[in-house]
Amino acid sequence: MTSRERVIAKIQGVEADHLPLMPITMMFAADQAGAHYGDYARHAAVLVEAQLKTAAKFGFDYVSAISDPAREAADLGAAIEWFEDQPPAINEGHALLADKSVFASLRPPDVHAGRMGDRVRALELFRREVGGDLLIEGWVEGPCAEAADLRGINNLMTDFTDDPIFVHDLMEFVVDMELSFAKAQIEAGADLIGIGDAAASLVGPKVYKDIVWPFEKRLVDGIHAMGGLVRLHICGNTKRILEGMGRLGADIVDLDYPSPVAMGRAAMGPNQVLLGNLDPVKVVRDGTPETVTEAIAACHRDAGDRYIAGAGCEICRGTPDANIFALRDYARSCR
Repeated sequence: MTSRERVIAKIQGVEADHLPLMPITMMFAADQAGAHYGDYARHAAVLVEAQLKTAAKFGFDYVSAISDPAREAADLGAAIEWFEDQPPAINEGHALLADKSVFASLRPPDVHAGRMGDRVRALELFRREVGGDLLIEGWVEGPCAEAADLRGINNLMTDFTDDPIFVHDLMEFVVDMELSFAKAQIEAGADLIGIGDAAASLVGPKVYKDIVWPFEKRLVDGIHAMGGLVRLHICGNTKRILEGMGRLGADIVDLDYPSPVAMGRAAMGPNQVLLGNLDPVKVVRDGTPETVTEAIAACHRDAGDRYIAGAGCEICRGTPDANIFALRDYARSCR
């Protein structure tokens, strides 16, 4: 069974040879290839080489084009700060839509150009290099996260109350853009599209249900209609919105470490495939192979069979190789 077949079998609920392994790696992967992270985020070839080396070394079942949340915002004209060996950052002090009137002139970018186009090229390279052996993951920003990137997180949080019509129009624009971006990635070779919507963990359950969830749902359904699988990743404490996350229909739902796996399973039912939720710092980076094994076994026990091994969020730079090998060995032992 290939890695790609293994992940798809788990999603489809059929027997796999062992537990799939899909930790998020970005800076960790760049370090494995000896690359500066600024180059990893800028150049598709660097990202692809780093991901392939990391997957081969640690036995991951997939490769991913994830790098940072600033690709779409950059191509829309947002101010981005670049660093030699850290992820690029959106300049919150000069948010593109700090003045809401700018939104009227905003136009969707060309998804085959700029930083979005660089991700599309990464997926083309992945397809050429791995064929059908590894699952290939693309990535888009979720409606709440991208709206926050464009408007500024603090402004957006007050807009939910002060100007919900603007929020609705902005998220409508975002979802249309992300569906175009997802389509280009699927056509380039992505099997699965990750949706990163970290800002959604900061809203209350009513705002999530009434405003954010419908746009996430349209994004998930749109990707499925294109033939892509969906992985939902919302960083942070999602305890109050777990039930809604489970109703989105995502093929995989990540749980960050503040959200217990047992709670996620209870809220989402027996059929949702869960991934996570190891604390990437306390458990994965600072633990030992033995404590990592104990922790992932506990997550697996709480999740049941509908589970993929991984951390709650990105594997940290500086994580000992032995701790990642412990994840690999546990996954391979679950036959």
